[in-house]
Amino acid sequence: MNAGKKSSWLPWLFVGPSIILLLIYFVYPTLFTFYYSFTRGTVVNPAQEWVGLQNFLRLFTEDPFFLDLKNMQGAIINTAVWLIVFPFGTVIFGLLTAVLADKVRYENWIKSIIFLPMVVSATAASVIFRFVFNRDPNLGVLNAVLDGIPGYEPVGWLGNPNVANLAVIAAGIWIWTGLSMVVLSAAYKSLPKDVLESATVDGANAWQAFFRVSIPMMSRTILFVLMTMVINALKMIDLVLVMTQGGPQGSTRVIGFTVFWEMFNNQKLGYGSAVAVILFILITPFIIIQIRNVRAEVR
Repeated sequence: MNAGKKSSWLPWLFVGPSIILLLIYFVYPTLFTFYYSFTRGTVVNPAQEWVGLQNFLRLFTEDPFFLDLKNMQGAIINTAVWLIVFPFGTVIFGLLTAVLADKVRYENWIKSIIFLPMVVSATAASVIFRFVFNRDPNLGVLNAVLDGIPGYEPVGWLGNPNVANLAVIAAGIWIWTGLSMVVLSAAYKSLPKDVLESATVDGANAWQAFFRVSIPMMSRTILFVLMTMVINALKMIDLVLVMTQGGPQGSTRVIGFTVFWEMFNNQKLGYGSAVAVILFILITPFIIIQIRNVRAEVR
C-alpha cells in the first residue's frame, strides 16, 4: 500500500520541475513581453510610460524599416522573401542531394560534407560568407570565381540593396541544407520498395515514380522540414547581425533581427517588445501545424 502511494508521487518528481521551468522560461517572459509592448521604456528602465497601441501603430504606419508598402520594403517584406525562398530552397536542395547521394558509391562521405555546415556555428558561417559576398564589387570570393565569365559585371553583394537579402538567404540555405538532407534522406530510404516496384511495373518511368509516388509518400516529412525552416526564417537574427546588421538601407532587416536591434542596440524595450509580439503571432500557427504534423506521423 505504501509502495503504491510512493509510486503515484514518482511522476511528479519529473513533471513538477518541468512545469516550474516552463513558467520561468516561457510563460513569465511571454506575459511581460506582451505587457511591455504597450509601454515606452528602455532595457535599463522599462515601462516608463503606458502608451497603449502606439508602438504597434508606429510600426505599421511610421517606421519605413518595418513596413514601407509604397516602396515594397521593410522587415515585413524582407521576412516574406525569406519565407518563400529559404524553406523551399533548403527542401529542394536537401531532397536533391538526398536522392542523388543515394545513387552513388561514396554516399556517407558526400552526406558528411553537405552536413558539415551544420557543425559550424552561424556566427562563423556568417564571417565566411562576408568574404564570399563582399560589400565591395572588386572583392569577394564569388566575384573572383565569376570574373572569368565573359560579360560578367562584379556585384557588391552585401552592399547592394537589391541583392543583399538574397545573399544572406543563400548563406542560410548553405547552412541548413544539411539538416534537410538528413531528414529527407531517412524518409526516402524508408519508402516501401514494393510500392515503387509496382509503379515501375505499371509503366511509370523514374521521374513519374519519383514525383507521383515517392514525393506524396514523403509529404509529411517534407511538411515537417518546411515548417522547421519557416520557423527558422521568422526568428532569424545571427546571419543578418553578423553579415549586414540589417543594411544596406534596411534591405536585410527581418522581424527576428528587428526584435534584437530595437531592444539592445536602440534601447527601445517597449518598441522591440511590440515587434516580438508580432513575431509571436506570426510564428504560432506554424508551430501548431508542426505539432499536429508530428502527432499525425506518430499515430
